[in-house]
This record gives sequence, structure tokens and C-alpha cells, in this order.
Amino acid sequence: MRWRSLVIGLVVLRLSVSCVLWLAFGLGPNLSLGFNFHLNFNLHKLDLLFREETPTESSKGSSWSQRIHGPKYEETAATCAKAGEEPPKKKKSSYLRLFDGSEDEYARRYSSFPDALKSKMKEMAREMFYFGYDNYMKYAFPEDELNPIDCKGRGPDALNPSNININDVLGNYSLTLIDTLDTLLVLGNVSEFQRAVKLVIETVSFDKDSTVQVFEANIRILGSLISAHILLTDPKQPFGKVNFEGYENELLHLAHDLAVRLLPAFEHTDTGIPYPRVNLKTGVPPDSINETCTAGAGSLLVEFGILSRLIGDSTFEWVARRAVRALWRLRSNETGLLGNVINIQTGQWVGKQSGLGAGMDSFYEYLLKSYILFGEEEDNQMFQAAYESIQNHLRRGRDLCNEGEGDPPLYVNVNMNSGEIINTWIDSLQAFFPGLQATKNPFYLHVGMDILQSLEQTTKVRCGYATLHHVVEKSKEDRMESFFLSETCKYLYLLFDENNPLHKSGHKYIFTTEGHIVPIDKRFREKQWDDLFPCEEGTPSETESNNPSHPSNTSNCNRIPVEQRFALPLKSVYMKQIDHMVGLF
Repeated sequence: MRWRSLVIGLVVLRLSVSCVLWLAFGLGPNLSLGFNFHLNFNLHKLDLLFREETPTESSKGSSWSQRIHGPKYEETAATCAKAGEEPPKKKKSSYLRLFDGSEDEYARRYSSFPDALKSKMKEMAREMFYFGYDNYMKYAFPEDELNPIDCKGRGPDALNPSNININDVLGNYSLTLIDTLDTLLVLGNVSEFQRAVKLVIETVSFDKDSTVQVFEANIRILGSLISAHILLTDPKQPFGKVNFEGYENELLHLAHDLAVRLLPAFEHTDTGIPYPRVNLKTGVPPDSINETCTAGAGSLLVEFGILSRLIGDSTFEWVARRAVRALWRLRSNETGLLGNVINIQTGQWVGKQSGLGAGMDSFYEYLLKSYILFGEEEDNQMFQAAYESIQNHLRRGRDLCNEGEGDPPLYVNVNMNSGEIINTWIDSLQAFFPGLQATKNPFYLHVGMDILQSLEQTTKVRCGYATLHHVVEKSKEDRMESFFLSETCKYLYLLFDENNPLHKSGHKYIFTTEGHIVPIDKRFREKQWDDLFPCEEGTPSETESNNPSHPSNTSNCNRIPVEQRFALPLKSVYMKQIDHMVGLF
């Protein structure tokens, strides 16, 4: 009977508190008779309760959470403050006061990362890589991928050609081994790198009846072959003595051979935008579709451009640059944004969603990286204009990242013509964008540690690391994609290895969108041909190049003073606000 009395007492107490809060503030807690006594406060009513100013007229879409929480009583401006503009004065009180008092907690958690822990995480990342790599070599090579649950190899799905999830990527050319070459050097394993290069030279051929996606073959295979060749032949040898007697540029020859087999994708298109797929033996399949995504067609310039400049043949850079220019000319006249799916024959946008995630991500990434590598001002101008359009139309939330009221800043998905929000979800591929804005902040070491430990705990299986179908339910697919070794393990290792040659050699590098290493080399700013890329209508002119435009509204997130780089990326109150919004407390 005593426990019944206790339960009744708790229920009565909860009802009493709920009634008082309802009558006093109209807060409307989430009433539940269970034992999880969580008060689901309406933050917008709290916002009104604490606010001293009167509500202002809402501005265009500044509250991206409207679609989740409903209208707010007050909203801030949609875009960032102009460069040099005084930040708005902080309001005296708001619902953010509920999150005050957490500074010590967040500072203790995230503002430092001990060297011993870095060393432990570096070793954990190394072991993760070798567990996957060794099992691929044992159970799967020379096939493309490892099935880590069954401990078997996987190649193209010949029985189901329409299975593009598999066949777009797997071409029966030892994909995982090729994609992993430069990761072996990052981990300091010169002998295994040399052995792997020799295996590729001896066993890989692209004369295969395989229909693959041009984008995937470019970033995973072509990019890795070029990267490994450059690292092998670099006279400075920053990773140690990696070249070996008898190497005669075979990786470069393989890269050239593959690129030639991809060229038919650029033929017989009215726009110059390539077909999405080619057969490595026969060219574009007769039943090929005429639709492709912006990233797939517009993210070829780094690899194709480097190949052209290494071998002195302008063809590859020319077709890749022509595709970028074609997409750029077809951007919206109203917003300057591009859509995500286009018809390569008509130039009509089939998908009008504009965002930073899947289908668009690496298009923006490669505009900037192409400029860094090749020094073509046209690429810089396109990136600057695209960045301005992104800030003006995709960025929502409060004006300043680390000051003021309102929702946390977020890049949403919008209609390319109107700028109206289509949805507010974020996919994993959008994570590339902060890499173009960059911080040297120990907070991200903690993030990396969380990722590393989560992968180890939830994806490790008998012979490798499986793909998760659902991050909550943890259901697994028997597949270890090549990028797990070429990107995921590489980035995690480098995050904790401060003394890696990539960080210490004095050289400068970029990573391709597949994580392959390319030095910033003056060779790539030299062309062995006359300028075959005159400006076309819709691309930046020489006048624009001499007078670069700067975004009128630009994010203050990427202007981080040196003294703040080792503090929290956001004030504790804002970090806790985000934790609350995603349900972490």
C-alpha cells in the first residue's frame, strides 16, 4: 500500500505543478502520468515571457524552426550582418536565460584535449583502419568491396544491372585497394603502400564491361591514382622514401586510360553537361537517362584538370570546365542559385531544390579547390558569387553565430528560383561546408572522439565495419564501402596525429572530395597549351576578375579571431540551446 500512496502523491504533485504553471504562464507542460516527469516547455512562450521589447515584424524565413515549432513571437533577420557592421546589442533577457549557468560544464568538457588522449585516439583510428584493410585484403581482394559480416568479396551486380546503388560504384577494378593507397602513406606504412601500388599495376585493368557512374569513378579511382602517382614522384618525399626502382609512371598511365574511357559521357549532349554513366568498354549505354545531379556533373574539374596539366593534354580539363560553365549559366536569374537535378539535353532543371547536401555539395567545394590548385580567377569568381547567394538565400537563424537571440544558424534547402524553404533537414554530405570555413578548435577533437568510438561500438562486425541503415535502430548492411578506409579512417587519424607529415612537412595540400591528397604545386598553375577556355556568356568576365565582388551579407562564423580559436566554437548558452533542440537534454 505504501508504494501506491507514493505514486498517488507524485501524480497529485505533478498535476498541481502543471496547473500552477498553466495558470501563471500558460506554458502548457506535456502532461503525462508515466514516471518520466519531463516538462516539455514551449520555448516561444518562455521567450515572450522574458522579453522586455515588443514583438517586431518577422523577416523572411529567419526562423527555420517555424516548420517544426510553429510561428515565433519575434524573429531576427534572415541573413548575416554586413561586413564591418556593429553587432546588435544583446537583449537584457530572453528564454536563453534558462540555459545560463552551463559555461563551466561546457568549458570543462570541450575547451581542451589532453595529449595522452590524442595519442590513444590516434592509435584507435589506426587499428580501425587496419582491421578493415587487412580483412579486405584477406577475404575480398581483388574484388571491389568487402562484405564484413559474411567475410566475402563483392563486385558489380551483374544479375541486376538496374542496381545502381552497387553498380554505379563497383566496376570490377579492385576499388577498395585503389581508393586506399594514400591512406597507407598517411599512416606511415611505406612498405605496404609500395606493395599495394605494385598490386594495382599488376592486376588492375579498366577494359571491363562495367557501367559505372562518371562521378564515382572520377573521385574514387582517377583521383586516387593521380594522388598516389604524385606522392610517388614527388622529389621532396615528405612521407619518407616512397618511390621505388622500376616505377615508370604506370599509375598515371592507368589514370589516363580511365579518363579516356569516361570521355564519351561528354559527347552528344546539347549542353556540354555529361551523361551520368558510361560503360568502360562501349561508352554511353543506349538506354542512358538524360538527367544528372549538379554535383555529379560539376565535380570533375580537380581530377580532370590535374591530369591535363600532368600529361599536357587540355582535353580533360576542357570538358570538365565546359560542364561547370554550362551549369553556372543555367543558375537562377533571381537568386543566383542552382538546382540539384538537370536535363543534360534541354538544360531544364528537373530538381529545383537548392542546398548544400547530396546532389550539390562538391560542386561548391570544387569551385574553391580548383581556384586554389589552378589559379584560374574564373573559378574564384564563381565561388564568391555562389557563396553570396548561399548566404543570402540558404542561411537562416540569428544574424550572428555567437551573439543575439533566435534560432541557431542553419543552411536550409530552398527553391532555387524563389528562395522559399523546401525543407530544413540536413544530410551528412552537407558537413563538407564547414571545411571551407575551417577553426583549429579542440571542441572538434571531442566530436571526432565521439565519432570514432561510436563507429567502433556500433559498426564493427566479424571482418570489418558494416554500413548502418538507421543510426537509432542500428540495423546493418553487409557492406564496407571503400570510402570508409580512404576518407573516414584517414580523417580521424589525421585529426589526432598532430605530427603527421601532412601537418609538419611545410607543404600545402588539399583533399579531393574523396579525401585524396594533392599538393598545391606550381606545376598545376602552368599550362602546356594556349588558353582554350575563353570566357563565355554567363561566366565571370575579366572586369569582374579585376574587381572581385564581396558578399553584401556574409556569415560572421568564418571570421574567428586567433585568440578565440581555442575557446568553445559557440558560447555555452548557444551550445546548450542546440543540445536542447535536438533532444540531448
